[in-house]
Amino acid sequence: MRHLGPIRWTKGRKIARVATLTLTPVSPADLDVDALVVAAYRTDAGPRLAQPDLLPPALVRHLDAVLPALGFAGARAELARVPSAGTVKAPLVAVLGLGQVDDDVPTLSGSRPPTQAQGGIGQGGPAQSVQRANRGGEALRRAAGTATSALTGVESVGLLLPADSPQAVAAVAEGAALGAYAFARYLADGPTPPGRIAVITPLAKDKAAEAAGSRAATVAAAVLAVRDLVNTAPNDQTPQGLAAAVRAPARKAGVKVSVLDESALETGGFGGLLAVGKGSANPPRLVKLTWSGPKARTHVALVGKGITFDSGGLSLKTAGSMTTMKSDMSGAAAVAATVIAVAQLGLPVRVTGWLALAENMPSGSAQRPGDVIVLHGGKTVEVLNTDAEGRLVLADALDAAAGEGPDAIVDIATLTGAQVVALGPRIAAAMGTEDVCAGVVAAAEAAGEMVWPMPLPADLLADLDSKVADLANIGGRNGAMLTAGLFLREFTGGRPWAHLDIAGPAYNTGAAHDYTPHGATGFGVRTLVEFVEALSRRTR
Repeated sequence: MRHLGPIRWTKGRKIARVATLTLTPVSPADLDVDALVVAAYRTDAGPRLAQPDLLPPALVRHLDAVLPALGFAGARAELARVPSAGTVKAPLVAVLGLGQVDDDVPTLSGSRPPTQAQGGIGQGGPAQSVQRANRGGEALRRAAGTATSALTGVESVGLLLPADSPQAVAAVAEGAALGAYAFARYLADGPTPPGRIAVITPLAKDKAAEAAGSRAATVAAAVLAVRDLVNTAPNDQTPQGLAAAVRAPARKAGVKVSVLDESALETGGFGGLLAVGKGSANPPRLVKLTWSGPKARTHVALVGKGITFDSGGLSLKTAGSMTTMKSDMSGAAAVAATVIAVAQLGLPVRVTGWLALAENMPSGSAQRPGDVIVLHGGKTVEVLNTDAEGRLVLADALDAAAGEGPDAIVDIATLTGAQVVALGPRIAAAMGTEDVCAGVVAAAEAAGEMVWPMPLPADLLADLDSKVADLANIGGRNGAMLTAGLFLREFTGGRPWAHLDIAGPAYNTGAAHDYTPHGATGFGVRTLVEFVEALSRRTR
């Protein structure tokens, strides 16, 4: 077996166990696990196993007899638990549906789904590969994540999914790791996802597959770390607490950490952070993370919004709107996890991560609608709505990041409700300069995250006009997501830049699906790592 390492770097009271990932060439019949996951496609003639030639004939006959009685059709994300009846070493076989053959079935390099007309659950058929490898990769991630997320209470799992290329191995490993997650910090008896995950592949001893799987484990660790940070209750996740939480794993990865407290922020002229944070008993922080990879030729700055709780300030949110506002620091958590992952991967690039951390609370000392504040770099802003606070802290951090002259800047934030109205809860918005925005969208597509490019219409900038300051912090209702992007652009110093609004996909208020749990999702990490990695490849 090839051990791919732990998939989490955060620590805390009763946080779910750290799973381990391995690649193994061991036959599914002989693998010593508690549950063996096998895949089946849906066809007009009934469910068909994806890789029947790798299974003992006795198991194929057993499933052929049992699955119809269970009503299993092979629909995507359908899972049937079947006692193995001694046909394999694992006592439980979990049959996972992959969907119709003509859907985005998870094939990357020649896995052979059956044709619609073939009979018999164990019979294969001619290859019908997905046209775009990244779509096949995401289907594999979702399939693996569906299995591991469903198998709570099962200690060890073996996954027999199409994993006959390094890309497929990475997709299965990453999806399995992402699915094996439960946040149990505050539960006396919380759910227990699988602790050991074995990916069955003929490439277990292949160096390229091992490297791909190891990268997948590192990226998954970063995503799960973000989930832990965001899911933590806001009384335990203040600006100071979040700054402290990222310090140890960052330093362990070789990342330099510096933290500006409220006194240093005052000296440095970070008026946005100070204004947003002054209503809270928990003062703001600006965390800078720096990784300088070997022979780095490119400098990327990543900036994250880190409002550890957003009440709206004096422009108070409704009670119902506050219940998920611990997630308003998702952007900062994603930046921290990305920088650490880039360092762990040893990428030859310089990355600076800026975490703009504050708590937005109402009090006698809170900023007021009508206040005029001076942001880092000297621009003045009239605060018309204290609930449009994220752009104020981001503006400070963006100006500081731009002052170092990076080759590209990407900020990521749960910034506007308008993003959710426009694109729904699962798709993020990207806007900015054409080159960087296109690179971010391409990275998201490769990573399996959904990001849609949006414009920055010049005429909307007039909505941010103020009679008393350089800018107002809000515009009109129409195009509110875009005016937020235009506001941020004013603080990028003309550098190549993209803005990711992740207000919808950062936190799942609905039911869990595939590898995405209820609550924090860790959205954005996979895109940012892929973006930085792509830049590092271009400059080698």
